[in-house]
Amino acid sequence: MALKKSHYLILLCTTNMILHGIDVPSNIRHDNTLSRPLISWEPKDRVDVVITNPPFGGMEEDGIETNFPATFRTRETADLFLVLIMQLLKTGGRAALVLPDGFLFGEGIKTRIKEKLLQDCNLHTIVRLPNSVFAPYTSIKTNLLFFTKGTPTQHIWFYEQPLPAGVKAYNKTKPMKVEEFETLANWWGSESNGFSARQENEQAWKVSLADIQARNYNLDCKNPHVGEQITHEPEVLLAQYHTMQQDISSLRDQLKSILGEALASSTQGN
Repeated sequence: MALKKSHYLILLCTTNMILHGIDVPSNIRHDNTLSRPLISWEPKDRVDVVITNPPFGGMEEDGIETNFPATFRTRETADLFLVLIMQLLKTGGRAALVLPDGFLFGEGIKTRIKEKLLQDCNLHTIVRLPNSVFAPYTSIKTNLLFFTKGTPTQHIWFYEQPLPAGVKAYNKTKPMKVEEFETLANWWGSESNGFSARQENEQAWKVSLADIQARNYNLDCKNPHVGEQITHEPEVLLAQYHTMQQDISSLRDQLKSILGEALASSTQGN
């Protein structure tokens, strides 16, 4: 009998734990954490740290969204997990997670989730990861979000992680390496003093809460130290083409209107 994908993940998790010295892995459960109503998570269930790469780009089965308040109801898995993480953290609890670019600039329910995140937590750092980090499994651009629950966000530090010199893209045989984060680790500083040692540079910049609110909680903040870059990603090029077509159509309509008025005026003059 063929195994479902979720069962493969359990086998991989168990194997990974064994390879790391845990002879008898226990407390591994096949379940959907989102199937539990949000309000059922009690204070005794709260945790100090959450580190996760929630599934993104997928949709939950019908009915899962009803476990969440109406304000945050969506079938997008990553969004629901972020709401759950905010619920699960203790005051002072810390979280680090991977999220796609779509969450940063998304609107609607995503805007409401981001507003709650910035109200309830200090989203102190967003690391913009290079393209192809998860290649060949997905080409979606991703980010690392770091936040602490209990105090609202006053400003967000952004850090653009570059590709190594001479590397155009990651792939299955040449993935990202931990050593590449050494510069980021040296810049990081300490949360205990509000990251006071951090300095802006070509890879790092800071955006205030007021600016984020003025952007309607759009967290897709580009690096101000780098000029506009040319991209060859199909999705971006198609969006740019669509915008250009709209502009051309608008100009054509304006030109028709101007010519029509000119012809009408000329006819009346004769």
